[in-house]
Amino acid sequence: MTLIVASGSLVIRALDRTHEGAGPWNAMFARLRRDRYAVGAIYVIFSLVILALLASWLSPYPPERQLDIVALKNQPPSLRHVLGTDPYSRDVLSRLLYGARLSLGVGVLAMVLSITVGTAYGAVAGFQGGRLGEGMMRGIDAALSVPRILILIAILAIWGSVSTLALVMLIGLTGWFGVSRIVRAQVLVVRAQELVHAARSLGASDARVLWRHIFPNAISPVIVAATVNIGAVIVLESGLSYLGLGVQPPTASWGNIIYDGRDQVASHWWISLFPGLAIVLTAMAFNVLGDALRDALDPRQVEER
Repeated sequence: MTLIVASGSLVIRALDRTHEGAGPWNAMFARLRRDRYAVGAIYVIFSLVILALLASWLSPYPPERQLDIVALKNQPPSLRHVLGTDPYSRDVLSRLLYGARLSLGVGVLAMVLSITVGTAYGAVAGFQGGRLGEGMMRGIDAALSVPRILILIAILAIWGSVSTLALVMLIGLTGWFGVSRIVRAQVLVVRAQELVHAARSLGASDARVLWRHIFPNAISPVIVAATVNIGAVIVLESGLSYLGLGVQPPTASWGNIIYDGRDQVASHWWISLFPGLAIVLTAMAFNVLGDALRDALDPRQVEER
């Protein structure tokens, strides 16, 4: 716990030191530092990350170990098993910690993939414009007309069980459509600014203009979308694992831990309650941080807030 608090404090102090500099990014960090909800979200996220990274040392038992299928199944929380045991006599705390590692890992990796693909696609569509750009966006409109969850369920139902890496690829490659629209809109705005015209008049290539001048000025909404998408992906992965289409048992995932206690919620509430709370807390923390980043990156933001 001391390590968690110390790590969170280091992040907050790093944000606080940005007051010493100048520029839009320093102003953004300064606003973020003054938002107590954002600070709380940062503490929660860093606590979860540290718990996930230290799961091997903090877990009292291996997450897949059946301790005693007869005597220790469905045991309520106690000093020996802080969060109780599940129907297979596995320690819920151990599975929750390892599930945090998997859920956060899937969330971050799938987000990086979807943001990368969406940003590249949207940047090209916005920069090229014309019929090519319009045609690219009509394809995005068609993809967005089909609910993402239905696409994933259909693919996973046909494919069957998948590895964690394949799950990351599927979630990431079906989650970039909205990001591409955001990036395209920003690129269209920046492309019309004088700095782009000046760069082109000096002989800069299209690739250099896009990379050095347009993309840095269009990155703000991408950062916000990336933060919010992590929480959304964690919820999505948990839902797929609950349905038996995501992470397969006995590998621990917050979704399949909830599934283990689905038939005994009233009598053995601890099995589903704690992973459910972890999902809610994580999603809320990323959403709060995303909202705070959106406000902090808004140049019209009132400093007195």
